[in-house]
Amino acid sequence: MSVTMSYRENVKLALQSIVSNRLRTFLTALIIAIGIMALIGVLTSIDAMQSSLTNSFSSMGSNSFNIRNRGVNVRIGDSGSQAKVFPAITYRDALAFKERYDYNAVVSISVNVTWGATVRYSAEKTNPNIGVIGVDDNYLQTSGYTLADGRDFTMQDVENAHSVVIIGEEVRSRLFKHNKQPIGEYIMIGDERFTVVGLLESKGSSAGFSSDKTCLIPLSRGRAMMAQGDPSYGITVMTEDPYKMERAEGEAIAAFRKIRGLTTKQTNDFEIVKSDAVAQILMENLSYVTLGAVVIAFITLVGASIGLMNIMLVSVTERTREIGIRKAIGATPAVIRRQFLMEAVVICLLGGIVGVLVGIAIGNLLALGLGADFIIPWKWAFLGMGVCVGVGMLSGYYPASKASKLDPVEALRYE
Repeated sequence: MSVTMSYRENVKLALQSIVSNRLRTFLTALIIAIGIMALIGVLTSIDAMQSSLTNSFSSMGSNSFNIRNRGVNVRIGDSGSQAKVFPAITYRDALAFKERYDYNAVVSISVNVTWGATVRYSAEKTNPNIGVIGVDDNYLQTSGYTLADGRDFTMQDVENAHSVVIIGEEVRSRLFKHNKQPIGEYIMIGDERFTVVGLLESKGSSAGFSSDKTCLIPLSRGRAMMAQGDPSYGITVMTEDPYKMERAEGEAIAAFRKIRGLTTKQTNDFEIVKSDAVAQILMENLSYVTLGAVVIAFITLVGASIGLMNIMLVSVTERTREIGIRKAIGATPAVIRRQFLMEAVVICLLGGIVGVLVGIAIGNLLALGLGADFIIPWKWAFLGMGVCVGVGMLSGYYPASKASKLDPVEALRYE
């Protein structure tokens, strides 16, 4: 009970001292708050983006991979390397693979028709930033999209190049106002007319990229819209069992090498890309940002620690007579030391609380601006408070030790 009372009295004395030295305390707590805010803010935004990336790519599952003519090229600053570009995967290559690949898996073929289409319905139209993808009847199953309404493409749609389209949520909200039902309506993609047969469930945005700005059309219809050029087709393979991914990849590589006419001495002229490859690369680059934030916050907190130690030394000098009186009436060196340590910790906690709250707010604002979800990073909040206590103990130890060692007689004589 006496220990509890002692801590309570020390906290009261610490608060009284803080109130009597408002300006110095405010400046020190502000420096600490800025350091904690920088740390928590960056870590919060990174956590939110990583969570969004994980959610976005997990919908595609860990049991799918793509065959492409180029690797993943995600560069942040000067880091990373340029992805290799191989000869285009032709429609004949992709179709041959789908027909010959006899492993127990689902295979789909797709091609990017354009990423800058304008879609119109009546007087409404979108910005010229809609992605149009030509797909087969297996694409929804392998890509991770889910139908919110309507139907998927049939084999007849693909074989007969029907002018039907499945639209993303952002396309629907832009064109069909007042909750108008889009299924069965006619829309214009460029100069081509399509009937809306399906609506994709919203997948939201991740790191600034929205998968809802999409129009899916039958593969054959997409090929007809690309009369010119030499597009490269994408092949997606999804296995039923994630544990059989390696074998499925091996079978796919062997089958596609044969289709491309490669000899045993030639290397692959295509890439196998897993569905979460982009997310992994982004997260690896984000780790460098995290390290930078930690270094900046550490430097700031070192400066705050020096400032706090200076304030505490000044406080010891100004309160020398008070220390002498407390010792004269029975206060031990341990009690005096605990009092000044508590004062340093309280100052740090005041700055830390403000820093954590502002850091979480700023971090989430940055994350929301990039399309990520709002989160409360409890582990970083507790880490920030723990750092504050540590900084307070380290900064306050020397002044507290100096105060505890003062001679009570000399202290009482101090003017």
